[in-house]
Amino acid sequence: MALDVLTANDRPGEHAPSWYAATANAMPDHPPLQGEAHADVCIVGAGYSGLSAALHLRERGYDVVVLDAHRVGWGASGRNGGQLGSGQRVAQADLEARLGRGKARILWDLAEESKTLAKSLINRHAINCDLRPGILEAMHRPGFERDARKEVALLNDHYNYPHARFVERNEIRAMVASEGYHSGILDTDAAHLHPLNYALGLAHAAAQTGVRLHEHTRVTRVTTGRVETAKGTVTASHILLACNGYLCGLEGSVAARVMPINNFIAATEPLPDPAALIRDDVAVCDSRFVVNYFRLSRDGRLLFGGGENYGYRFPADIAAKVRKPMLEVFPHLADTRIDHAWGGTLAITMDRLPNFARPAPGILSVSGYSGHGVGMATLAGKLASEAIAGQAERFDILATIPRPRFPGGAALRTPLLTLAMIWYGLRDRL
Repeated sequence: MALDVLTANDRPGEHAPSWYAATANAMPDHPPLQGEAHADVCIVGAGYSGLSAALHLRERGYDVVVLDAHRVGWGASGRNGGQLGSGQRVAQADLEARLGRGKARILWDLAEESKTLAKSLINRHAINCDLRPGILEAMHRPGFERDARKEVALLNDHYNYPHARFVERNEIRAMVASEGYHSGILDTDAAHLHPLNYALGLAHAAAQTGVRLHEHTRVTRVTTGRVETAKGTVTASHILLACNGYLCGLEGSVAARVMPINNFIAATEPLPDPAALIRDDVAVCDSRFVVNYFRLSRDGRLLFGGGENYGYRFPADIAAKVRKPMLEVFPHLADTRIDHAWGGTLAITMDRLPNFARPAPGILSVSGYSGHGVGMATLAGKLASEAIAGQAERFDILATIPRPRFPGGAALRTPLLTLAMIWYGLRDRL
């Protein structure tokens, strides 16, 4: 029997025990769905994708219902590293080699729009989510310097993007108090934020426009025109699946191309001199395949994400799981207390590009952001709203890119995930 990721690792209906939840803005309750409901659009999942879609659809005049099995922002949208990055999850040079410069340019432009959209929503709806500029990609091997320089030149010269610059070894070690990084790429137009408060802000904005939000409402079956739950149903002309890593068994064709994986984050105690650790208060992600990512909180803690997981269950001691890679990067934090540690389930695709799909008439699906979802999931909701409104060209740019299935489909994802994570974890250490 497949593991139920909606219930395997978390308390039903409660946000993960994260620093984000401990510092969240007001979270009003939204009632469970009871009985029969009717809407123009029913959205399954109250994360960035679903909330963005709901907000944009309501602004177009659609009657919208959003259902979530737990709480608004309960999934990856409320637990992630909070990095609003540029581009796709794949380096732009690699996208050009794979798809050609024309399609790569389209994907770059969409990603740029995703950053602009997230920032504009935060500004327009006065979302208090600690938005701050800057992401530093830190290279953990000297041999990665050449590709980093090429990527910066490509972005500067061919994409007219002046916000990225190469960071030399001496400078990166002044920026980040670690001996483990040899060069980097600083992107000053990228940003980082409090992810749960961003999701809660989107939900508040959607509710203010008349979107009907229902929490504690697990969807059990989806067919064209009908969404079934344990205690009610929604009939709708359009349905959007916005579940990402928590799709479970709702749509097999998507599940074959989108794999849920776990990642883990810890928040230290407040540091005596946070700027001594990360000088410029930027977010950092490194070049490992099993990536480490970290930044400072507003109250001076280190928020560090990392740690490998060879299955879908969270480890018993998440703090210990994250402490290991954290001390590899910052060994001088050995005596620093960890106050919060949590896990979450995101979703990846084979090629690390988002998966847009039309699994059945009247049903759309957006997912598979591969750790790059703060901006792209927000944009996915907007593009889904356009497609529902009859303007599908931009949605179909991603929907028509051939999407590879995971070998063996959903049935073999768990053993393949284990083998892949072991292999890439070893490669990162070599």
